[in-house]
Amino acid sequence: MPDERSDGRREAGRGVGGLVCGRRTKWLVVLFWLVVIVAAAPLAQKLTDAQDNQASSWLPGSAESTQVLDTSEEFRPEQIPAIIVYAREDGLNLADRARIAKDVRELKELRAHGVRGQETRGPVFDAKRPADAQAAQVFVPITMDEKGWERIAPAVDSMRDVVGGTGEKAEGLSVHVTGPGGTSADFSEAFEGIGSTLLLAAAGVVVVILLITYRSPVLLLVPLLSVIVSLFTAQALVYLLAEYAGLTVNGQSAGILTVLVFGAGTDYALLLVARYREELRRHEDRHEAMQLALHRAGPAVIASGATVVVSMLVLLTADMNSTRGLGPVAAIGVAVALLVMMSLFPALLVVCGRWLFWPLIPHNGSDEPTERGVWARTGRRIAHRPRLTWSVTAVALAALALGLTQLRAEGLSNADSFTDKPESIVGQEVQAEYFPAGSGDPLVIVANTGQGDEVRRVVARTRGVDRTSVAVPPGTKVESEGQVLFEATVTDPSDSEAAKQTVERVREAVHAVPDADAQVGGGTAALLDMDRATAHDNKLVIPLVLVVVLLILTVLLRALIAPLLLIATVVLSFSAALGISALAFRHLFDYAGESTDFPLFVFVFLVALGIDYNIFLSTRIREEAGRQGTRAGVLTGLAATGAVITSAGLVLAGTFAALGTLPMVAFAEIGFAVALGVLLDTFVVRSVLVTALFLDVGPKVWWPHALSKDPAARTPSTVVAGKGTGKETGAESGSPPDQR
Repeated sequence: MPDERSDGRREAGRGVGGLVCGRRTKWLVVLFWLVVIVAAAPLAQKLTDAQDNQASSWLPGSAESTQVLDTSEEFRPEQIPAIIVYAREDGLNLADRARIAKDVRELKELRAHGVRGQETRGPVFDAKRPADAQAAQVFVPITMDEKGWERIAPAVDSMRDVVGGTGEKAEGLSVHVTGPGGTSADFSEAFEGIGSTLLLAAAGVVVVILLITYRSPVLLLVPLLSVIVSLFTAQALVYLLAEYAGLTVNGQSAGILTVLVFGAGTDYALLLVARYREELRRHEDRHEAMQLALHRAGPAVIASGATVVVSMLVLLTADMNSTRGLGPVAAIGVAVALLVMMSLFPALLVVCGRWLFWPLIPHNGSDEPTERGVWARTGRRIAHRPRLTWSVTAVALAALALGLTQLRAEGLSNADSFTDKPESIVGQEVQAEYFPAGSGDPLVIVANTGQGDEVRRVVARTRGVDRTSVAVPPGTKVESEGQVLFEATVTDPSDSEAAKQTVERVREAVHAVPDADAQVGGGTAALLDMDRATAHDNKLVIPLVLVVVLLILTVLLRALIAPLLLIATVVLSFSAALGISALAFRHLFDYAGESTDFPLFVFVFLVALGIDYNIFLSTRIREEAGRQGTRAGVLTGLAATGAVITSAGLVLAGTFAALGTLPMVAFAEIGFAVALGVLLDTFVVRSVLVTALFLDVGPKVWWPHALSKDPAARTPSTVVAGKGTGKETGAESGSPPDQR
C-alpha cells in the first residue's frame, strides 16, 4: 500500500492534473472560464443571425445548379416565388374572381420583408376561359439575398394577411399560400427556435439520466453547468468564424451542434466522475484523487474526443456545402466540450469537495460497488463460453442488418419532409389538381445568346416539359454578358423522381447544342445535384472515417488486432441500427423514405461517437492487462466501466432522440437511428460482443505489443476459478489485486 500511494502521488504530480486541480490553481481555472463565459454568452446569442440557409449554403459548390444560381443573379435579383392558389370544386364564381382581383391589387402594394409586390403576376386560370375555371394562381416573388431566409416567413405571413390563406374553405372557396416561397416559410418556421427547443430537450434528458446515475440532487448540477459553458463557448466561436472567417453555418449544423455538445460533454463528465469516485475510495486527499483520475482516465477521454473531432473534420472532403460546413462546426463543439470537461469540470468538482456526492459519499477505504455489480456478473458468465457468445451476438446483429433492404435513402419530397402537413403542402396538393405539377418551381436555363433560340426549341421538345411554359420570366433582363436566361415548367411535381429524370433529359439535350454552353438549374436540378453529391460523399467520407478511427485506435492501444476487432464491431452495430431503423420507418412511423445524406450522417455519428465506449473499455482492459493478464483484465475493465458507459450511452441516446422534437422527418430519422445505434453499442456491442471477442482471442488481441506474450494472460483458470464459492480472487471480482 505505501508503494502504491507513493506511485499515485508521483502520477498525480505529472501532467495538467497538477495545474487543473492544484490547491491554488483550481481557482485560476474557474476564474478563467468565468471570464470566457461572460464574453461568450452575448456572442452565442447571435449565432442564429449568422446562419446562412440560402440554397447555395446547401448545394455542392461545383454543381451545375449552383453555377446557374450564380449566373442568374446577373439577370435578376435572387428570388423565390410564393404562389397563392384559389380553388372551388364547382367552378370560380363572379364573387371569387372579384376577390382574386382585389387581392392582386393589394399584393402589388406589398413591399415589406423582401416581397416584390410590384412584380406580382396573375391571376393565371386553369382553363382557357376564366368563366370555366375552377382554380387560379397568383405569383408573388420574394427577394432572397443574405437576409432572405430570415424574412421568408414574415413575407409569406404578410401575403396570408392579405388573401386570408388559412387553407380553410370560406363558402366553398379554398385559398392557400404555397409554392417554393410558402414551403420555404414553413421550413423556416420549423427551424425557428431550433436552438432553444433542442437545448431544453437535451437538458431535460441530461438532468433525468444524471439524477438516476448519480442519485445525487446536487452533483448533476456541475456537469450540467459545464456543458452549458461548453455550448455557449462553442456557439460563440462558431459565430465569430461565420461572421469573420467565412464558415458556413445553417440551421442543420447549428441544431446538431447543440446535440453533440450536450451528448459528448456529458459523456466525458460521466467517464471522469466514475474514475474520480474510484480514486476517492483509495485516497484521502480529493486533489490527489482527481489528479490521478485525470492522469489515468484522461488519455482515454482525450482519445475519444480526438476521434470525434478528426472524424468530423473528414466531412471537409465532402462535396455538399451543408455537409462540409457541418464538419468544422461539429469539431469545434466537441473540442470545446472536451477542453471544458478536462479543465473547468474537474476544478469545480475539487472546489466543491466530496459532499457533492451526497447521499452516497465515497470515503477513503470504502468498498467499490462495481466489484459485485451486474457487469462483474455479466463478465464472468461470458467468460465461460466467449466464442459461443460473440458468435451468436454477431449473427443476431447481422440478421437485424437485413432490414437495410427496406432503406429508401433516395430523398424526401416537400410533402414527406414534415411530420405534420403544413399549409404550403396542402396548397401544393390543391395546386397539382389544376395546374402543371411543376409550376412555381421551374427549370432555369442559361445559354449563349447566339444559340438561345435553338436551346429553347430543344427544351420545349423534351419529354416532361410543358412546352407552352418555355419563356423569359417577367422582370428578367433579356441578355447579360452574352447570355440569355429562360424558364421551363416540368409536368411532374418539382421534387419528384420523375422531375429529376426530366432534368437529366433536358441537360442531355441542351449540352448537345453546339457552342451553346447551356446549363440547367432551378429547384429540381438542385435536388438532383444534391443526390449525386451525397452519393459521392458516401463513397468518400465513410472509408476515410474508418481509416481515421483505425489509426487513432492503433496509436492509442499500440496494437493492431484489437483496433481491427473494434472497428468491425462498430460497423456491424451501424448496419444493425440502420436495418432496424429502416424497418421502423416503413412499418412503425410510416415515413415515405430517408434523405440521401441519412446513411452518411448516421454512420459518422455512430462510428465517431460509438467508438468512444469501446475506447474507454479497451483502454481500461489494457491498463488492467498489464497488472493481471488479459483475460482477468477484461473482466476487471468491464466491471469497472460497465455502469458509467451505460449511463453515458443513455445520455447520448437521449440527446439525439431530442431531435425527434423537431417537426421535420430528416431530423427525426437521424435522431432515432443514432439513438438506437448508441444503445446497441452500449448494451450489446461493448458489453457482450467486444468482451467475448477479447476473452476468446486472449493476449493475442494486443499483437504486436509485448502484452500479447504475457504468460499471466494465458491462464484461463484465474478467470473462472472459485465460481460460486464466494471465494473469488481479485481478478474475478473485477478488482486489481495490487490495489486491494
